[in-house]
Amino acid sequence: MESVREKLQIFVRRFGLLNAECCGEQVSMVQSHILFEIRRTGNPSMQRVAEELGMDITTFSRQIKTLETKGLVTRQASRDDRRVSLLGLTGEGVQVLEKIDLYMSGRIERIFSGMTLFERETVVRSLGLLNEAVVKADCCAGQQDKTLHIASNSNKELS
Repeated sequence: MESVREKLQIFVRRFGLLNAECCGEQVSMVQSHILFEIRRTGNPSMQRVAEELGMDITTFSRQIKTLETKGLVTRQASRDDRRVSLLGLTGEGVQVLEKIDLYMSGRIERIFSGMTLFERETVVRSLGLLNEAVVKADCCAGQQDKTLHIASNSNKELS
């Protein structure tokens, strides 16, 4: 019997979440997530998006720099606190995100096309439950992350 981890790993691979480029656009999957979060939260701070995506700020900052160079994202200092950078989408960024939305909608529709309405609703409901469970479990993730970090460092020392 397949484990939950195995099912998730296979899903990620089959859905294409490991692809270097997203939907034929010259943006990576990570950059696609960044664009999506900027739109979803409406001119958020860099820190907020980095936290939402679980990225360290240094890595996130490099991704933002790349998106700025591509002309997809703007960055400006907050009026309330000049140390805080607020993010926005350019017109071209909105267009790229709309293309990604169309691609993803079509992909999801193709995947769901072989399911009954009940099965679709069950999958959507289950994804909602899974997302809620992940959020609730994150309150305890700090200790697990430390354990994983210690274990990986121990393995490096053994090499």
